[in-house]
Amino acid sequence: MEPISLLVGGALLAVGFVAGRLGRRRPAPPPPMTPLCGCGHALSQHDRETSTCYAELRRDTFDKRGRWSGHSWVPCTCRQYIGPRPIDEVFAPRLLPPAVD
Repeated sequence: MEPISLLVGGALLAVGFVAGRLGRRRPAPPPPMTPLCGCGHALSQHDRETSTCYAELRRDTFDKRGRWSGHSWVPCTCRQYIGPRPIDEVFAPRLLPPAVD
């Protein structure tokens, strides 16, 4: 074979390799996992002792004639957290009293 075509082929191979290494995009990290309740709110919105949800939901309100009159905020009616539990709470009860805020 001709030495010039071998040099051109090798140069094309090297340029393609370098362009592929430099142009490669790194995948974005996945979003952090947050444990969710059946109502869709995070664990931080729920009280562990009383199993109540402190989040509020936006509901449509209507007047006496049935016309839409805006939004009102009502408390979430969820009463129990149905998400993943920490492994230590599954196998053993809590030894220390809960932290007081």
